[in-house]
Amino acid sequence: MKDVIDVLQLQAQRDKIKRDEVATNYREVVDSTFFGVQFIFECGTKLNSHPLTIATAATLFHKFFKEAEKASYDQYLIASTCLYLASKMKDESLKVRDVINVSHNTLFRGSLPLDLGDEYWSMRDAIVQAELLIMRMLKFEVQTVHPHKFMLHYLKSLQGWLKPEDWKRVPLVQASYAFLQDFHYDPSILDVKPEHIAIAAIHLALQCYGVQVPFTAEEEGNVWYSVFVEDLNKDKVWELMEKIMNVYDSEPQKH
Repeated sequence: MKDVIDVLQLQAQRDKIKRDEVATNYREVVDSTFFGVQFIFECGTKLNSHPLTIATAATLFHKFFKEAEKASYDQYLIASTCLYLASKMKDESLKVRDVINVSHNTLFRGSLPLDLGDEYWSMRDAIVQAELLIMRMLKFEVQTVHPHKFMLHYLKSLQGWLKPEDWKRVPLVQASYAFLQDFHYDPSILDVKPEHIAIAAIHLALQCYGVQVPFTAEEEGNVWYSVFVEDLNKDKVWELMEKIMNVYDSEPQKH
């Protein structure tokens, strides 16, 4: 991995994913879970869902397709259902009609909201059945410990360590949370401890903006995150940072 992270290139790659969320014709793209997660992010944003709800939906989506054969299920139906289920888990309680209409409009861009006719009731029944399927497939173990709460704690501590001018100079909080959210495109997020993900996202933001935590020296093994976790070393952190950055190069080619 490069010692110097190209901030402008990384930002351009992030911006491309965001632009593609509102430009993708999901019915014509290659069959890839990448676009399933992108669909969740786009629909969740349109529904003004909380970022934690969107992250929960993406996690459920990955968990489901870790157990299920992808070719056997409509990934956009599963994605819509995961978003609806996540909203109930996070006490956001999106209305199923809103989820249906936003999902339908995202798949069929420019379409009007569905009337309460056969197509609407067919989609509603499909989401209800898919919700039961997801719960059974995951053996009702749908609760997830998210990295977000760890990140909040770590960033609050870092604010006290950094010079006030450094904290105000760079968007460290925004960048850290952006990297964390975008890592939800990668199914490997299921295999990493949430504490480690939070640290990797923050460390990536620190590296991008060239911020040095006072009284630490990574090359000497004196790292800021050692006070939070004991089972994380420099090589592992940089490996996780590389995985996060690889998200921006992982979008499949569209037809």
